[in-house]
Amino acid sequence: MVDLQGQYTKIKNEVNSSFDEILGSAAFINGPKVHQFQKNLEDYLDVKHVIPCANGTDALQIAMMGLGLEQGDEVITADFTFAATVEVIALLKLTPVLVDVDPVTFNIDVDAVKKAITPKTKAIVPVHLFGLAANMDEIMDLAKEHNLYVIEDNAQGIGANYTHKDGSKTKTGVIGHVASTSFFPSKNLGCYGDGGAIFTNDDDLAHTIRGIVNHGMYKRYHHDVVGVNSRLDSLQAAVLDAKLPHLDSYNNARRDAARKYNEAFKNHPKITVPSGRTNCDGICDTCDCHVFHQYTLNLKDVNRDALVAHLNEKGIPCGVYYPIPLHKQKAYADNRYNEADFQVTNDLVQSVISLPMHTELDDEQIAFITKTVLEFI
Repeated sequence: MVDLQGQYTKIKNEVNSSFDEILGSAAFINGPKVHQFQKNLEDYLDVKHVIPCANGTDALQIAMMGLGLEQGDEVITADFTFAATVEVIALLKLTPVLVDVDPVTFNIDVDAVKKAITPKTKAIVPVHLFGLAANMDEIMDLAKEHNLYVIEDNAQGIGANYTHKDGSKTKTGVIGHVASTSFFPSKNLGCYGDGGAIFTNDDDLAHTIRGIVNHGMYKRYHHDVVGVNSRLDSLQAAVLDAKLPHLDSYNNARRDAARKYNEAFKNHPKITVPSGRTNCDGICDTCDCHVFHQYTLNLKDVNRDALVAHLNEKGIPCGVYYPIPLHKQKAYADNRYNEADFQVTNDLVQSVISLPMHTELDDEQIAFITKTVLEFI
């Protein structure tokens, strides 16, 4: 699904040189490489504060801790996403409220969010799923109307642009009040272990979060807030800093691969290919709203699980993201939920399949993958 070895060969000298420097200095935690990467990512995103941490799940949890949400507060998020998004809500004794997603973008359905808001609602967590920017203008308008926080889950969307109603563009992850991202190795910007970060333009919130990630300390052994131990180490920061200048080209390579997939599957009656925004027809030449963390097909009248088995037999990796809705997971099941409210998600878990998507995909590989899929169908 991801060719990290092929990607490494192109940045090998820079990564190895940085590793030698860090090993020689023994500045393994909060060393110069961490601060260098933090500043470079702030510049790339055009955001005031990037606070690195140990992983993307921690990033989302710490963002919520920084906002001071209290036990029982309701947090609305999408039913069709990875469990980490709802996991941290439950872990903090907040109340998860899961809602359905849009059938075209797979991102959180704004109308469903509107229906789910109650006096106990305190935050919305839109996920930029598979690398496509969620409908942030409507979400931010809704949040302003109801005095809610918006916490962007940008684990799959780093580098994507969101085009506002006025035509201006903003990177995903810097539109809401705070955002989280993951640097898991398979991400578009991934390290060689675990890593994550929180983004915000709010100075006071950034100050709070910097204490939380470091045991609640601003001065050594003075614990001013309840915190956690969640830090990005210098070796991982060095990998990320080596990759960051290439992120746009990585994302462009993913878009090019997605266009080639789309062309191969074009107009097939049983295959719906991914596109950009809802009003886009395919992937336009200037597309920057989708970074294709995953390339996901939506199948109709196809035995998806049999296709998965067939691809595996042919040596082609694939994934089902996600096979079970969050509202049906044992850990997050709740009598409040009505199956009629999750029609899109319940359909998608039966029909989606993700094909290999990374920066090193070549035409021969894409031709073999698409030919194998089409022959099966």
